[in-house]
Amino acid sequence: MDPLILGLVGFACALLLLMLRVPIAFTLAGVSSAFIFLFFAMRTGGFDIDRAVGPTLSMVSANTFDLVHSYDLSMIPLFVLLGHIAYHTGITTDIYHAARVWLRRLPGGVAMASVFGCGGFSAITGSSIACASAMGKICVPEMLRMGYDKRLATSTVAVGGTLGSLIPPSVLFIVYGIFTEMSVNRLFLAGVLPGLLSLVGFLLVIYLWVKKNPDAAPYDCKTLEHGERRRAAIKCWPALLLFSIIIGGIYGGLFTATEAAAISAFCAIVIGVIQKRLDWQQFIQSIKETCIQTTTIFFIAAGAKVFVGFVALTGMAPALVGVVESAEVSLWLLLIMIAGVYLLLGMFLDPLGIMVLTLPFLVPMVEGYGLDLIWFGVVVIKLLEISLITPPVGLNVFVIASVTKPSVAVYDIFMGVGRFLIMDIIVLIAIIAFPIISLLLPNGMM
Repeated sequence: MDPLILGLVGFACALLLLMLRVPIAFTLAGVSSAFIFLFFAMRTGGFDIDRAVGPTLSMVSANTFDLVHSYDLSMIPLFVLLGHIAYHTGITTDIYHAARVWLRRLPGGVAMASVFGCGGFSAITGSSIACASAMGKICVPEMLRMGYDKRLATSTVAVGGTLGSLIPPSVLFIVYGIFTEMSVNRLFLAGVLPGLLSLVGFLLVIYLWVKKNPDAAPYDCKTLEHGERRRAAIKCWPALLLFSIIIGGIYGGLFTATEAAAISAFCAIVIGVIQKRLDWQQFIQSIKETCIQTTTIFFIAAGAKVFVGFVALTGMAPALVGVVESAEVSLWLLLIMIAGVYLLLGMFLDPLGIMVLTLPFLVPMVEGYGLDLIWFGVVVIKLLEISLITPPVGLNVFVIASVTKPSVAVYDIFMGVGRFLIMDIIVLIAIIAFPIISLLLPNGMM
């Protein structure tokens, strides 16, 4: 059988299994291994099982071995641990409480504080879905109690959670860097300005929403105690310290992203112990949660690595590049097609799954157009952010609906998210049209 046809059949089987909700790690590893076996078994005509066993085992083991022994991969459990420690010690929620105190006089101040809190939470934890789950339990009931419009209350937390994909440390950037062999240091820095731009855009949406409809966000009449603003700001110093270690240390060339992960995780533990906000039980719970989350990521990455070998073996990526080149597709049309693919896959896959499934095809295509892979990484992560809140299956929206008490209909959350989606698209266009937004900081460290 023609290797290209074999590859297309294998890819179709993988998509079918994913739509049937088979876990992506097992789908990628299983389908890739099976079709690699078929490739070697039918390579010279006929079907010889003995001839295929050795090469298949060798290729699968070599790909997974290379992944597990990747130096950059070691930062994932460290950053995941940092996130769980920061959550259990209250470092992440302190950001929300401080923002609420300082922004209370602005129209929709509590909603803005929720976006700030979600941005800080997801930036430290690197997980948008975890942020939506945790902050949804804190922010949404509080806003509903104050009389906020349920669409505003829920949608702000849903979109705020997506900021963690761009603002470092981001697990998605780490995985992207591993699979494209790009510097994770530069990717982290590339996500800072686009992430802040998205944050400002969300705050602007809230301001305009409440300005047009003041009843959507009743004014917070609670009187502040003397010095409450100062105390709230001081309580945020651990979060600012951790963020400064990661970004300042990398940009200043003091240490690598992996070293930043280790140092920041250690500092979070020390801060928690000194402030007596981290006991032994919380520490063990953080370790358990880190092991579970890291294992999931590693399984997906290992399956994706085998899938990359399968794509290379069958020549699917070069064939796709040849088709695009022969069709003379313009750059903007190509980017629109890529955006369509990501939004479509977002209906039934999580962001990490979408990325590892598409990168083997997109990276050769983007390189053929002479585009910067650092800039393209930011575009990809932004698209993954948008897929988290895009109907009909935005994962963050369903997470908010599941944790919110009293419950809010998914339809209402999507209706609220619609305004933020418009801003997301504007920011995405700005990132594409002006690459300097993404490349200013990483180019400055060279």
